[in-house]
Amino acid sequence: MNWVHAAGYGAVGGLLVELLVLNGRLQSWQAARRLAREGRRKLPTFRKYVDVPADLAAALSRVLLGALTGWLLHPQISGLYAAVAAGASAPALIRQMGSFRGVQALARVGEVFPVEPSVTPAEPPAEVGPGAAVTGRGL
Repeated sequence: MNWVHAAGYGAVGGLLVELLVLNGRLQSWQAARRLAREGRRKLPTFRKYVDVPADLAAALSRVLLGALTGWLLHPQISGLYAAVAAGASAPALIRQMGSFRGVQALARVGEVFPVEPSVTPAEPPAEVGPGAAVTGRGL
């Protein structure tokens, strides 16, 4: 998939997550209004459940993170659903990628990390005596 499509679909994935969050808040507002009507109380305001400036800023950041993730992963993304899923999970994916030593090394210009083996060599197995199977002792 080319990077433009991957970034666009990633942004759509980020937007879908924010729409789900907004939907949850709207449903909470709807339920609170129903309860207030049943109890003949004052209806709760929309602003009590949705903070428009903050929610717009959060949605914009989620869309941008989705686009960035789609762009970063475009060589590995093979289809529309994968790009949307990458965008929807962008904050977690970017956080995970940032925890890798190689990415940390690239982020710190001038610092060189020694190459460490990812798997330590196994220690040789312990000697098992003839009575180990009978007594349950051994390794």
